[in-house]
Amino acid sequence: MCGRFVGFRRLEELEKYFPIDKSEAKTTANYNIAPSQEILAIVRRGRENLLELFHWGLVPFWAKDISIGNKMINARAETVATKPSFRTAFKKRRCLILADGFYEWKNVKGKKQPFFLTLPDGKPFAFAGLWEAWNDKGKAEQTYQSCTIITRPASESVMPVHHRMPAILNPDKYSSWLDPNNQDVEALEEILQNWTETVLINRPVSKKVNNARINEASNIERLEQTEIKSDNAG
Repeated sequence: MCGRFVGFRRLEELEKYFPIDKSEAKTTANYNIAPSQEILAIVRRGRENLLELFHWGLVPFWAKDISIGNKMINARAETVATKPSFRTAFKKRRCLILADGFYEWKNVKGKKQPFFLTLPDGKPFAFAGLWEAWNDKGKAEQTYQSCTIITRPASESVMPVHHRMPAILNPDKYSSWLDPNNQDVEALEEILQNWTETVLINRPVSKKVNNARINEASNIERLEQTEIKSDNAG
């Protein structure tokens, strides 16, 4: 699963890497993004790609309340096309969730050690995501926008840290993924299988990232081996 990630780019930088026609969101650096928080995602509305804020944790339009989102931060690529909670969004409401890296935890000498994973070139990337707009069938005062990150089995480079990873889309497929008129389920599944970035690098980081309230640039700094041994000894 993917339960914590990082995004620190300003809009001017994001526009260099992603197909953003207009931004409806303020970009703020966050080095410890946790479920339920607002995150940046690109969606296609009409002919424009808009950068908007979505709560992390999908709330389907049919949900009774938004609490279901706490259990829907990830959708498995193997079942996303058929699972009732995700299948309609998979066909019609897909998005690009922007990130600079993500955290995973590995058992090191009986204790969970966090690792930061990112692309080798350090560029920002996009998770394959789904989005929904919930308003309690018109009874809620405001529409609640939410999204989920699609995950897949870990690649060879990620497997030493965790057995699953987010589906990181190849930029060549951004347009196809965002197009709501593209409802060919087999073609969409093929993107998740064959058009994702699989070569990542990782480094151990401080256990302070376990606390989602700690949002500091130092969160992603490498933790030296001597520091890991000292921390695990305690």
